[in-house]
Amino acid sequence: MKVIDLSAPLYDAMPVYPGDPAVSIEVVHTYEEKSWELRQLSLGSHTGTHVDAFSHMHPEGSRLDEMDLTRFFGSGMVVDLDAEWPSGLGLFFTEEIGRAYFDKIVDSGPGFVGGELSVELERALLGQGIVTYTGLVNLDCLPRGSVFSFFGLPLNIKGGDGSPVRAVALLKE
Repeated sequence: MKVIDLSAPLYDAMPVYPGDPAVSIEVVHTYEEKSWELRQLSLGSHTGTHVDAFSHMHPEGSRLDEMDLTRFFGSGMVVDLDAEWPSGLGLFFTEEIGRAYFDKIVDSGPGFVGGELSVELERALLGQGIVTYTGLVNLDCLPRGSVFSFFGLPLNIKGGDGSPVRAVALLKE
């Protein structure tokens, strides 16, 4: 198997969506003073590569800790916007994609969608029970039209509306 890391690194003062909390990653214990190293993290739940719970944009939607873990992994494919899309696979897009593709996505029946999604598309997909991933990197390293295994597990945040993830794709070699 070949592993492709789809996660952007988290770092102090990294860029965030306008209005979101600033990222602060600070070393609070060092090997020299405590014999171990420890960092304090402060960041928003939608920082970097992250997954959105349905409650992120729909108050009645499920929160992270209410969602079955099987919603956060499965088979996926990077697709071209104008090509035919597979049914029942997670869909990933290397181009920015907007609300105009909503019906085509829903008709494909994915459990999750990832890429640079417009806010309007993200809201509509979450309203249909489709998990959304944004902030993914290295999607261009995945062969278009080939099925791969995707994992993007969130932290188990009680009442969480979203979470940073370590997203990976596993390709058969």
